[in-house]
Amino acid sequence: MSENKKAEKITAVKGMNDILPQDSHLWQLFENTAQSVVQSYGFQQIRTPIVEDTALFKRAIGAVTDIVEKEMYSFTDSMNGDQLTLRPEGTAGAVRAVIEHNLVYEGPKRVWYTGPMFRHERPQRGRYRQFYQFGCEAVGFTGPDVDAEMIMLCRRLWDDLGLENIRLELNSIGDAEERARHRVDLIAYLESHEALLDAEAKRRLHSNPLRILDTKNPAMQDMVNGAPKLLDYLGEESLAHFNGVRKILDHNNIPYVINPRLVRGLDYYNRTVFEWVTDSLGSQGTVCAGGRYDPLIASFGGKPTPAVGFAMGIERLLELMKEAGEPEQPNLCDVYLVHQGEAAQLQSFVLGERLRDAGLDVIMHGSTSNGPGSFKNQMKKADGSGASFAVIIGEDEVTNHTASVKAMRGADGEPQQATVPFDEVVDYVVDQITGSGDHHHHVHDEHCNH
Repeated sequence: MSENKKAEKITAVKGMNDILPQDSHLWQLFENTAQSVVQSYGFQQIRTPIVEDTALFKRAIGAVTDIVEKEMYSFTDSMNGDQLTLRPEGTAGAVRAVIEHNLVYEGPKRVWYTGPMFRHERPQRGRYRQFYQFGCEAVGFTGPDVDAEMIMLCRRLWDDLGLENIRLELNSIGDAEERARHRVDLIAYLESHEALLDAEAKRRLHSNPLRILDTKNPAMQDMVNGAPKLLDYLGEESLAHFNGVRKILDHNNIPYVINPRLVRGLDYYNRTVFEWVTDSLGSQGTVCAGGRYDPLIASFGGKPTPAVGFAMGIERLLELMKEAGEPEQPNLCDVYLVHQGEAAQLQSFVLGERLRDAGLDVIMHGSTSNGPGSFKNQMKKADGSGASFAVIIGEDEVTNHTASVKAMRGADGEPQQATVPFDEVVDYVVDQITGSGDHHHHVHDEHCNH
């Protein structure tokens, strides 16, 4: 390479985004809140691989769905010829793990997961090719009670995140034989209106006609609204299950709308299906979707086991959190250590470790290519860090075994500075932080989740 030719820049893959430090506090707020909510309902975390056997998703999601037909990142492992896929969703892997490790042997299980999923679709606001989901699965429970509990858990999460404009849509898609009876009538109805069907609907007419009900095409809305409704085909058991879910939601004052066109895009759902929808994100308004999928585990070769779950797109919820009024970015640290000279730097290391032992977050000023920087320059950095205190060690402090402790956010707006014996600095700073009562956070118990 010639001297003057610059190396070519490599950028991120389209639709796969970096999450930068200035946004990470929002992600952590979401993750910590979601984790504490699901734990309060008895869910335990499961972590499954990002790469699975391609057949897993084909079988779980259905070969004639959008995801399998055109959105999966699938490849052949060049080492051994295995057909592998980056997971497009979380349920299939969680269920595979439940079967493989016989997790419901001792009884039903509630699990939650979070992490990146991958779909090759057109990137748009809040939708990316690598996107993050948070989801829950309750495996081994038959009754409508756990369906309702899942919905109430979501509602609590929206409340804890301060999100208001999210509404619940509910439906039942019954069991396989009820769907089969409905399907015959639905296809006949759609064929009688063939002139109104768009290319996508025609393609789906015999492979997956239920999905046509989900169309966003304005020209088809009236026709689709007149289509036979699955709810009218439900047998006694399915109806009793659906009414059981509604009864619990009504009793707990959880508002919902029954949407007979709500079908969910994946093949494995039955009975209860639900979506949490918002109008704040443009046309693609679903932020969380779920339902019951009793047939899935048997279709994977496990013993027939009932299950219900949901997944939510984290990026979309972060958009809503921003609209609801972004929480302030927390300060980077409690204490910023300012030092001048080699002896002072060595003392700062000792003090930094002691302060961290006491549960405080500490940033020590580090040298750059311009050297360690003047006191003035270091104090500017201390101010920018949002620290409550700057602890300063210079030559005088080293000689006298002291440190100067400067309150960066003085009560009356005036920074206050004290000279404190070196061995008493930790107690002094902790007393100041816990005693003043008005600082952004106290010693570690309160903010241990980062």
